[in-house]
Amino acid sequence: MRNVGLIGLGAMGQGIAQSLRRAGHNVHVYDVRMEAARAFAEQGGVACGSPADVASKCEVVISVVVNAAQTEQVLFGAGGAATVMQRGSVFVMCSTVDPNWSMALEERLAGMGLLYLDAPISGGAAKAAAGQMTMMTAGRPEAYEKVGDLLDAVAAKVYRLGEKAGNGSKVKIINQLLAGVHIAAAAEAMALGLREGVDAEALYEVITHSAGNSWMFENRMPHVLKADYTPLSAVDIFVKDLGLVLDTARATRFPLPLASTAHQMFMQASAAGHGREDDAAVIKIFPGIRLPG
Repeated sequence: MRNVGLIGLGAMGQGIAQSLRRAGHNVHVYDVRMEAARAFAEQGGVACGSPADVASKCEVVISVVVNAAQTEQVLFGAGGAATVMQRGSVFVMCSTVDPNWSMALEERLAGMGLLYLDAPISGGAAKAAAGQMTMMTAGRPEAYEKVGDLLDAVAAKVYRLGEKAGNGSKVKIINQLLAGVHIAAAAEAMALGLREGVDAEALYEVITHSAGNSWMFENRMPHVLKADYTPLSAVDIFVKDLGLVLDTARATRFPLPLASTAHQMFMQASAAGHGREDDAAVIKIFPGIRLPG
């Protein structure tokens, strides 16, 4: 049994915490929603009052928050983890962020005697809960030495992409490019079907058994069919993530025409008030269609 810290009990973080606990570890958690931490404690974990409280008890701290700004707050804000982590401890960063920011964070933590793993995740809440998600990681060998068993407990696939931070985040934003474009394309296809009077259930059945299918079409269009836009991954997540994709490419003047279009579609949906809805709500930008429900 090891003392492991986890900060951020959202859809993915909750699953990671459960996987670590199932593997026999003593899991200390913190979330800004204290009721989430208390609920996990009732299942056998330990609820903490701040990131610093977590870090004071654990040699490994895993952060599963939304973005770089929240990660900065976890580490260096009031009650932050960085100032109380013991030298040689490991901070595992699972958010989707600018790769350059991640590389800079590794150096900043190294200056404090701390190890860092650039470790974005993918797979969704169900795979996180089952310990079957994918991790795209990069970091120094000594960081892997301390967290390898923990990564194997929470993920079916742990890809080691380099011996310094950066490549994990680069691969993740490329994944997000594809995910965002596929969701936007799936919404466009379903919207056209609705406009042309095709039965939506029949269209879904045919496409999911044809060459035009994608994982995102198969996974997201049921949300449209059920008129259930409860956010598992929100529209605003892809506003952020595709923005990171475009910022990365812009730095080297690399064209991304499909990612640019998909980003504008998510921006339009967010501007129309759908930013906190499930990302399948990008279909709501299309005019002249009657959505199910």
